[in-house]
Amino acid sequence: MSKRMEGRCLCGAVTVSAPARREMSACHCGMCRRWGGGPLLAVHCGGEVTVGPMDKVSVFRSSEWAERAFCSQCGTHLYYQLLPKGEYVVPAGVFDGNGKFELHLQIYVDRKPGNYAFANRTREMTEAEVLAMFG
Repeated sequence: MSKRMEGRCLCGAVTVSAPARREMSACHCGMCRRWGGGPLLAVHCGGEVTVGPMDKVSVFRSSEWAERAFCSQCGTHLYYQLLPKGEYVVPAGVFDGNGKFELHLQIYVDRKPGNYAFANRTREMTEAEVLAMFG
């Protein structure tokens, strides 16, 4: 059995379980920045993610190909789901021991405002490159 990462929302009402990963990415799109007040630092977890209980989860369809979910009690952002593939992108801070992740990718770099920058050297993708992945 493969190792899994476990996490929870701020109030503990919702838990998240996903396959273990080491890499995280940063999304600089306007929607992610509006959703969380800054870039989304998240882990691409694939489709084998368990979130629950679902009666404590609110889901918002944020585009034709994605939805975002949060705890209905405390508001913690729980996931961003890529609907065509059924894959989950989970904010790194949700997971216990979240300091173990390494920043490896930044997306929507052409949408990043000039008021912050990461020191890490990463792979970078523009909005057009990201959207081409779903076209």
